[in-house]
Amino acid sequence: MNVAESLADAAPEPFWLQDPARPGAGPSLAGDLTCDLAVIGGGYSGLWAALRAKERDPSLDVVVMEAGRIGAAASGRNGGFCAASLTHGLENGLGRWPDDAHTLERLGWDNLRAIGETLARYGIDAEWETTGEMSVATEEWQVPLLQEAAEKAYEHGWEPVMLGPEAVRAEVDSPTYLAGLWDRDAVAMVHPAKLAWGLADACRSLGVRVFENTRVTALRPEAGAPARSRRLRLTAAAPPRRDGGARGPLGTVSARSVVLGTGAFPPILRRLRHFVVPVYDYALVTEPLTGAQREAIGWRHRQGLGDSANQFHYYRLTSDDRILWGGYDAVYHFGNGFHPGLERRPSTYATLARHFFATFPQLEGVRFSNAWGGVIDTCSRFCAFYGTAYDGGLAYAAGYTGLGVGATRFGADVMLDLLGVGLAPGEETERTRLAMVRSKPVPFPPEPLRYGVIELTRREIARADRNAGRRGLWLRTLDRMGLGFDS
Repeated sequence: MNVAESLADAAPEPFWLQDPARPGAGPSLAGDLTCDLAVIGGGYSGLWAALRAKERDPSLDVVVMEAGRIGAAASGRNGGFCAASLTHGLENGLGRWPDDAHTLERLGWDNLRAIGETLARYGIDAEWETTGEMSVATEEWQVPLLQEAAEKAYEHGWEPVMLGPEAVRAEVDSPTYLAGLWDRDAVAMVHPAKLAWGLADACRSLGVRVFENTRVTALRPEAGAPARSRRLRLTAAAPPRRDGGARGPLGTVSARSVVLGTGAFPPILRRLRHFVVPVYDYALVTEPLTGAQREAIGWRHRQGLGDSANQFHYYRLTSDDRILWGGYDAVYHFGNGFHPGLERRPSTYATLARHFFATFPQLEGVRFSNAWGGVIDTCSRFCAFYGTAYDGGLAYAAGYTGLGVGATRFGADVMLDLLGVGLAPGEETERTRLAMVRSKPVPFPPEPLRYGVIELTRREIARADRNAGRRGLWLRTLDRMGLGFDS
């Protein structure tokens, strides 16, 4: 079977969102209302913020407004790797905030544990598996990188297991594997869409009003009160029609405080456009493997996997023994291009399929049932940044760069801290004292320079992978500026 045949029947829809457990659409906003806290965005950021706000102060009146369906964007399209890291890996955190490194690692572990406890407390069946993640070397130059990563992890309290060629292939059998680093504690596997749906149900159980197909189109302070006590008024409309036509307004929400958690979507707060770019990522899912096919690859411990190239793949097993295979291409479109049509990219699907069969030649003949794309909110430091606007009445978090499944819960707590939810006036927290929270990433340049810089970097990353990992002058310059990154 060739690559085209393996993709011939792949539905161009996210596998997770086709789950029979997907709930029907909730109500849209109708009319005008008031609340204590308005949350813009019904993905992980917004849902965690609403849930944590009610847990801090059950008396709060909280409203969530989602432009489409709950979990239909990045929260329902990702690979389902729920990581403890808040900084997009230990090395990135050490390089940027060495004085806070131990604190960030501890807070990250506490955050991951709290996610598991939340699922248990609210009875959320999100297919939570505490299997960890194994990074694998597929080229000789990657082996010492794994060894260095293991040493740094040990220094900061983690205990990953370094595996040689035979040991790593005993875990998961691929002829491409030369070594592996298995961190059993730092990552859990999850059904990402079920996580979003479950969080929404938990919010509703606490009295949160959740509105779907409710797009916030305007935000302004209400007149007639001092700036710091002024309420914010949000205007909402229905999503555009399929023919592109506009729909009329649905109503307004008057809120004492606002959480903005819209990720890569064009932000209603214009200042964020300087810091966030939408990058498209793509994934495939196979048909369920047979018993013989599972036996051919092993994978008995069901850990998440990722290779160690700059242009890397991530992959994992689903509950019904399919393989999700994603990554490698990370595509930016000129002018912060953002459109549903960009979620489909047949050339990338074909590339991913070729790489899949090169990794698992024993699975020749397996077909893919789904192929899709989604957009990642990327910033120049590759982990979330935070801030406030409207005299402290609005808080935001953005720029998770693919690690939002876990880190958004922490980000929600940061936003609530910044708004003072459940705190004494002016009270700081351990989170808000972090240099990571108090600083901003380097902004991206305007177009057309933005597109040129990103494209040059993508090409140089690919060249480094072809050149035994050796980074050229451009990447070394970015590294010195704290801007070096991979796919």
